Amino acid sequence: MKTDLFNYDLPPELIAQHPPERRELARMMVLHRDSGLIEHKTISDIIDYLYAPDVLVLNNTKVIPARVFGHKSASGGKVELLLLEEVTEPEGCSHELLEKSASLSQSALSSRSTHHTQTWKVLMKTSRRPKVGDELTLCSGKAKATMLYDGEQGEAVLKIDSDRPLMEILDEEGVPPLPPYISRKEQTAEQIDEDKKRYQTVYASEPGAAAAPTAGLHFTSGIFQTLENQGVSKAELTLHVGLGTFRPVSAEIITDHKMHYERYAVSEEAAKTISNAKQAGGRVVAVGSTSVRTLESLPSIEKDEGSTNIFIYPPYEFQNVDAILTNFHLPKSTLLMMMSAFAGRELMLKAYKTAVQEKYRFFSYGDCMLIL
Repeated sequence: MKTDLFNYDLPPELIAQHPPERRELARMMVLHRDSGLIEHKTISDIIDYLYAPDVLVLNNTKVIPARVFGHKSASGGKVELLLLEEVTEPEGCSHELLEKSASLSQSALSSRSTHHTQTWKVLMKTSRRPKVGDELTLCSGKAKATMLYDGEQGEAVLKIDSDRPLMEILDEEGVPPLPPYISRKEQTAEQIDEDKKRYQTVYASEPGAAAAPTAGLHFTSGIFQTLENQGVSKAELTLHVGLGTFRPVSAEIITDHKMHYERYAVSEEAAKTISNAKQAGGRVVAVGSTSVRTLESLPSIEKDEGSTNIFIYPPYEFQNVDAILTNFHLPKSTLLMMMSAFAGRELMLKAYKTAVQEKYRFFSYGDCMLIL
């Protein structure tokens, strides 16, 4: 199947650059798969479409301020990083380099009262690529990094050393990892603080994501309370959003696209809540593509954790998901392919054409679609 089959025309002005004034003001298209009916609502109207014993499945991953800046220690050349994932066994790194890096860390210990070391997979943007073994200075000098491995398409693995926990430094120096289609010409402190609040779900609790599970951005505690009063249960799982979700498809044939692994965890409590709802005849309503990926990666609905690189595209028979709340996705993306597998490619492209005509706001800070 060709990637171009999932293309559509999108006027640039429909790409949302900022979130709505309030989360509950987001528009919501309702797409009925059985009839093809399309309705135009707001996210607050979701209470009219869910009822007991349905279960809402949420991804509680928390976005970290993963975009950091620095320079090459030797030349002073600028470096921009997107921290993707902390790793314990860096793939592709030589034994000698790991030993050297460990030695550097030990020498740092002698001059520091406390010391913190982590190894991270990153995306790196710089005018001239540093070599393996080169050192970087990050976060206004609050952290140092050693290049352990240089991968493809901007990927790299760095060993990062600091006097304080890295997450503390990121809270001070890091910037929300907004996608490139959101332009921030002036990164004022006020704008950064606003993005830190709004590029995060109200229920985020597990730090580790390099991008937000954006379908969840629209929910408020008030909407959750109303749904609970109606007997709709809620289950939280975790999938830390990384390259597997937002890496664009460059292959002409979709099966040639390589999905990256992303870590997930499903607790015993969440599995029990989902199983109980299914046994009672309720629908499993996945909030966002990451919840879908996790649910469809489970061999059975029970406690589980691991990594998934599942790639869902037509035709695909869904095992655990009955309805999806999702944002509007990029043309030719794996996310649009997933939704096309759920609703049918022709119906999905029709819905997107309607969304353009009705001037819905697209992508991360945009509006959403409830697929029933």
